[in-house]
Amino acid sequence: MTGRIVLLTTTHRVAPGLLSWPAWEALRGADRVLCADAAHPQVPYLREAGVAVETAEPDARELVDFCASGATVVVVAAADGEPGLTDGLARLAGSGRVEMPSLELLPGSYDVPGARLVDVVEVMDRIRRECPWSSGQTSAGLAKHSLEEVYELVEEIEAGDRQAVREELGDVLLQVVFHARIAEEDPEEPFSIDDVAGTLVEKLVRRHPHVFGDAVAETPADVKAHWLREKAIEKRRTSVTEGVPLAQPSLSLVAKLAGRARTAGLDVQESPVDGFGAELLALALRAEAQGVEPETALRDAARTYREAIRTAEKAVADGGAGAQADAYGTGGRDAADAGPPAGDANGAPSHGTPSNGTPSGGTPSGGPAGAR
Repeated sequence: MTGRIVLLTTTHRVAPGLLSWPAWEALRGADRVLCADAAHPQVPYLREAGVAVETAEPDARELVDFCASGATVVVVAAADGEPGLTDGLARLAGSGRVEMPSLELLPGSYDVPGARLVDVVEVMDRIRRECPWSSGQTSAGLAKHSLEEVYELVEEIEAGDRQAVREELGDVLLQVVFHARIAEEDPEEPFSIDDVAGTLVEKLVRRHPHVFGDAVAETPADVKAHWLREKAIEKRRTSVTEGVPLAQPSLSLVAKLAGRARTAGLDVQESPVDGFGAELLALALRAEAQGVEPETALRDAARTYREAIRTAEKAVADGGAGAQADAYGTGGRDAADAGPPAGDANGAPSHGTPSNGTPSGGTPSGGPAGAR
């Protein structure tokens, strides 16, 4: 007759004492319950429930001998999973000379989706208290880093690098948790990450009545209508421009304002501003009207232009000093003394260079006025 050794595992991310029913059955029916960690968070709650817990280091041979009469031992595993015990049991079983009891791994509590976020909060709390740099930061000082992290995330999303996206999402999450941890210390209006999460949950539920209520939404347009209607009730704004952050990139700002105006059915007159600003505004408005995000479109074009620059740099490097001199239209003079290539009327570099060393556009090879 062989007994049973049960290794009971739990997670610190679930409140102590909240165990599965099979775990409680095993604990109450066991002949012995051991836990090597006297400070294990489950121990006080087990004892309060009437379970006698011994604080002892589990020894494989001792437990096997104890179970030889058919007894059951439950070992409440420490955070490391009791590798000493499991290795010892494996050696005994592998020897073939010992009659082994039944061995069982019993999860007493499980991590639910999002459980690792608890770890993020705990780690951030410790860093805030103990790190000389982090403990002195303010939300105002972190703002620029928050913006940079979002840009880095967007770049990796557009590049399609899944591992990099995962990492950058973590960096953005860090900013959220960091700002919330700093906010806990505000003397007048403190709030925590739980307050942030609670506000978000309430907003999502409120703005999705077709999911959490009786409203009906069969198309994305229906969903957007629900969202805008609930948002209008919440914010009670007097202008569609309210809530549009002016600090965002200019093209995104134009697109957002244009979308708000179009949704409101406003007939907006053209901007009275002249010059490049008006032209860029008109292009951005046209892109938004056609369903194109102007910021993304220009960023894609800029990425292509960056590759063109690198190609030109490689050509210069492959061609040596002579090619570099020709690329800058110096006619054989030292390229470092010649200045950059001339620009056209819009400030863009000209691409044609006649044999006399004067870039197309008629500007002398020394570069545009003031360039030197």
